[in-house]
Amino acid sequence: MAADSRDMPPVRLLPDAELARLALTAPLLDHAARLARWTAPRVGVNATAELVEDELARATVELGFGDDPEGAAHTAEAWAFAVDTGLVEVELDEDATRAEDLDAPAGTASPGKALGLLDGGDPREVIEVWRTGLESVLTETASAGLADLFGDADDPDAAGAADGADEDAWDEDGPEWDPREEAAFLEGALGNLYLLTALEETGPAQGASAEAGAGGAKPVPLPVLAASMVVPDDMDVPTDAVLEEVSEAMMRLDDHFRLLAPTGLVDYQPVDDALIAEEAAGEASDEELPDASGELAADEVSRYGMVRLTPLGVLGVRERLLERGVPAPVVGDLTDASADRLLDALVSYPQAAAYEEGGRWLERREPVDAARELLAAARGDGLDAPARRLIGQQTLGRLGPEAEPALREVLDDRELGGLARVWLVERGAADVPAPDEAMVFWLTVDTLAAQLAMDDDPELLGELVRDLVARHEGFFDAVWRVDHPATAEVLDAMGRLHPDKRTAKEARKAAFKARSKAPRG
Repeated sequence: MAADSRDMPPVRLLPDAELARLALTAPLLDHAARLARWTAPRVGVNATAELVEDELARATVELGFGDDPEGAAHTAEAWAFAVDTGLVEVELDEDATRAEDLDAPAGTASPGKALGLLDGGDPREVIEVWRTGLESVLTETASAGLADLFGDADDPDAAGAADGADEDAWDEDGPEWDPREEAAFLEGALGNLYLLTALEETGPAQGASAEAGAGGAKPVPLPVLAASMVVPDDMDVPTDAVLEEVSEAMMRLDDHFRLLAPTGLVDYQPVDDALIAEEAAGEASDEELPDASGELAADEVSRYGMVRLTPLGVLGVRERLLERGVPAPVVGDLTDASADRLLDALVSYPQAAAYEEGGRWLERREPVDAARELLAAARGDGLDAPARRLIGQQTLGRLGPEAEPALREVLDDRELGGLARVWLVERGAADVPAPDEAMVFWLTVDTLAAQLAMDDDPELLGELVRDLVARHEGFFDAVWRVDHPATAEVLDAMGRLHPDKRTAKEARKAAFKARSKAPRG
């Protein structure tokens, strides 16, 4: 399923100056800029603004592609990028027409205004030139399969079929190809790749530098990305038909990413050509596809293609998401936000992003003021209140002794007194009153409720439940009496998670008692 239908996790963006440097070193923009300088004072083009044959040959040598069998094609791609971005300006003769002989000179090209932006513009202007070219390449990529559908482009019969075809409806017996559908498929794949990048991104919490940006994300195996586009969320074991769809999607993505890699949008290791040959010969099987469990060795998985958004690619995809109205936050967006808004957001953030966002928020405030704001925002008995308190507690944990007065102010608070005591004891504070049993068990229920809301790892939660029950004699007899909105739900979960059948039964009985007791007040 395409990920751009949901809110995205936050990403880190490099400073504009660094992103502009990356844009300038992207192969396609670099080659396009070199061609733009080469056109001075002017070179000949045909009626479609392409270089005429002699000039294309000269340009191919200029880019160092003279000995490359695909050199002319690479040069033509760079030239199209230069034209689309305004790095070159084309002037066609007034009587220029789309003549049959496309090598006939029909005008000239010379360095364009956008070249000046690359040489002397500010970083954002450089990035915008790159983005303009990226949009053109994405459009071209979605249409790249048309020639293949009609055979060899050098075959006049095939070429004639392509020229006369309607892009919306091919002959009933011919292949179907809708560039708009393919564009939507590619857009969805980029959205899913963006989501996976944001979720997997490393950060300061794992020891990476803040400057790492999206470069800290792991490459995604191409079959995993393809599966994210095809396999329904509620399907545990894909059917043979779905596996076949995954294989087809994987090969479509391979074609797209090969074309997109020179833009600097993605780092891409293509599918092994030997595997493609096997697929074409009908020798490959769906069962050979690797899955997200990583059952194949790393070198085997990489044969099926590996893709990663570059830091520049994160910027490009994010701006496309924003243009379509998809919320796509950046780490640092919340530095001036209220504590209420901060906790609301951090509940759904990945761990590394939540850690960094919380740190940036704290840096803008005096410790004691920050602590008071966080504690006030952590109060409440709504469904999300336990998770907000847990995030608030984790953020408070980064404050030093300067914040102590704020924590002492809430020692008698039923909702905050327990976490305040934990904070003070951890810092060796003196004269911290011991909590009564009711507060201990209230904090236990609250913490479990938060973990259940935020952690989808049943094994870790099961370990937590076993540890709690083992450390407290008569645990369930005490917990069902706790006056907390989530008591019954927590006990139900403990009944599901505890491996001992007898203990699980006790938990379910305690949950029943919790629901049966009179409501508060």
